[in-house]
Amino acid sequence: MLSLTLTGAEVLRPGGLDREPLSIADGVVAGHAAAREIDLTGYRVLPGMVDVHGDGFERHVAPRRGAMKDMTEGLRAAEAEMAANGVTTATVAQFVSWEGGMRGLAFADQIFDALRQVAPAVVTDMRGQLRFETHLLDDYDAVPGWLDRWGVEYVVFNDHLPHDYLAEGRRPKRLNGQALKAGRNPEKHFEMMLALHAQSGDVPAALDRLCGVLCGKGVRLGSHDDRSAETRAVWRARGVQVAEFPETLDAAEAARGGGDHIVMGSPNVVRGGSHNGNISAIDLISMGLCDALASDYHYPSLRRAALFVARAELMPLEQAWALVSSGPARVLDLQDRGDLGVGKRADLVILDPADRVAATIAGGRVSYMTGEVAARFIGG
Repeated sequence: MLSLTLTGAEVLRPGGLDREPLSIADGVVAGHAAAREIDLTGYRVLPGMVDVHGDGFERHVAPRRGAMKDMTEGLRAAEAEMAANGVTTATVAQFVSWEGGMRGLAFADQIFDALRQVAPAVVTDMRGQLRFETHLLDDYDAVPGWLDRWGVEYVVFNDHLPHDYLAEGRRPKRLNGQALKAGRNPEKHFEMMLALHAQSGDVPAALDRLCGVLCGKGVRLGSHDDRSAETRAVWRARGVQVAEFPETLDAAEAARGGGDHIVMGSPNVVRGGSHNGNISAIDLISMGLCDALASDYHYPSLRRAALFVARAELMPLEQAWALVSSGPARVLDLQDRGDLGVGKRADLVILDPADRVAATIAGGRVSYMTGEVAARFIGG
């Protein structure tokens, strides 16, 4: 682990930017100066980013259908991308869904098994999140055992069935492509979707029971794409206290009123709005209705979104950056990270004068370093 003092840089602390030296030793931010000094004049040092929900790893583990047999290599490649984008804690969000293929149980088994092998060997703190489709009633009893086997402590519930189509017996858009990706006959795939939709009435009670079991095991629970205050209240009653990507202002306000965590997607900020017409993350941030930004499907968007929020003067830099550092750390109940206070994990990202990631340090170890800043460390 590194033992050094960074001097000359602007350092982002909870109160804002200052030029006081920052020391790290034994994997944490130190309260005393280290013997070795690195001059980072011209750079900014900020807390490492905590990604509370990311599935950008999918392109690394499945660049082409069936091409990647060793998932550990794909996750190592994904970790390199995370580090290059300033992520020091990463949540690998993997589906178990009726959609099958890369979102099926067999693929999830491979991903989470690979994650257990890779996580101790990489610098980035990589953690798993199970995204579970609510209508898989036949799998409910097995979920606690899956989590134990995978070492996963975070579950987010999703419902991606196109109920409007299915209620009318209509074939959903993109059904053929979806079925072929899962290796299914399109007609059989449609019949399966209709059967899952038909048992919608049994889902609420089954969720009540499953959430009770998972809460008893200390599993963190989240809901996805809440559309109303009533929906959020139902999830909260089950012990589901993370609202991922609420689609409406009512749902977000209900989450805030109930003391729940609100997570939005950083690509939503970078794009200037939702790609499917839901409420803008920028609007929710402006109203104080966002606790954390997630990479979702694009790791570079974390940094870009936080800096955009600050440049647009929606909030000061220390508050904007908290959306990708201390905010998501609180969502995950990781009290040892998220800011550069003395005693916290030495998780930090160094930005160059153009606000590109020049280096990432996680737990006092270098996970990424390039260009002039690398020369300063090596030559220091």
